Amino acid sequence: MLVAIDHVQLAAPAGSEDALRAFYTGALGMTEVPKPPVLAARGGCWFQAGYVQLHLGTEKDFRPAKKAHPGLRVRDIESFAARLAARGAEITWDDDLPGHRRFYTQDPVGNRLEFLEPVTRP
Repeated sequence: MLVAIDHVQLAAPAGSEDALRAFYTGALGMTEVPKPPVLAARGGCWFQAGYVQLHLGTEKDFRPAKKAHPGLRVRDIESFAARLAARGAEITWDDDLPGHRRFYTQDPVGNRLEFLEPVTRP
């Protein structure tokens, strides 16, 4: 019986770990989680914020995910988008999901990321 998503794995090219760390910890405010030694030897890095974990694993012949993406729920989406834009991220707003504000951006290796916040109506 499924109870939760433990993590989402995204791919990245070998050698991109420093750029990923700068983005996921600096821009997104996540914390890097140490990988077990046997997995650390493969490269990549893991990040966490609250219950959300994103694992970035290196992949030979890497191609970024342009359609597939994690949908990450945030608070104060306008401020979050401004924070990312101030760090050079391109923000693409999308109004097609009823009841939500959302935008898309890419991580430093081109993976698509969605950020959304439910709209509360008085």
